[in-house]
Amino acid sequence: MTVDGFIADIGGGVDWMFGRPSAPEDDAVVAKVIERIGAVFGGANKTQTIDDDEIPYGGMLNVPVYLMTHSPHDPIERDGITYTFIVDDIAEAVELAKQAAGDKWVSLLGASISRQCLQLDLVDEIHLDVAPVLLGEGIPLFAGLEKRVELGCLETSAFASETHLRYRVVHPK
Repeated sequence: MTVDGFIADIGGGVDWMFGRPSAPEDDAVVAKVIERIGAVFGGANKTQTIDDDEIPYGGMLNVPVYLMTHSPHDPIERDGITYTFIVDDIAEAVELAKQAAGDKWVSLLGASISRQCLQLDLVDEIHLDVAPVLLGEGIPLFAGLEKRVELGCLETSAFASETHLRYRVVHPK
């Protein structure tokens, strides 16, 4: 995300993420996260991107992908990745993704689905890789979250191209 809280520009573009200087330490943080992801769960708008050959994480992951949809859709297999579509039940989709991930993490893909999962107390950790850029406008990650979410800091690091933040979500008792 950007320093001003956006995950994409106003048109959904993420060109600002690329071509930045990096350090081996940044690459190591990203590699560590990628290795821990066992499944991906994304929102309904991500369903359309599969038809446009957009692959989550640029194809760096070969894990099952679960996508929300508003109408039934048969699973799609592309390049060894199975995309399963779940109709309108976020909790069911998260549960299926967790089962597929086993002891690994489920990564949330998209701002709206991330906020909805936070709203439903379905998120255990938040990982933010913050790029040193201000977009001024775009698709915000957390704007519109309708409740307070307490976080506990698990890990922070900063290198050439990003600041890496990892928080535990403190669930209400």
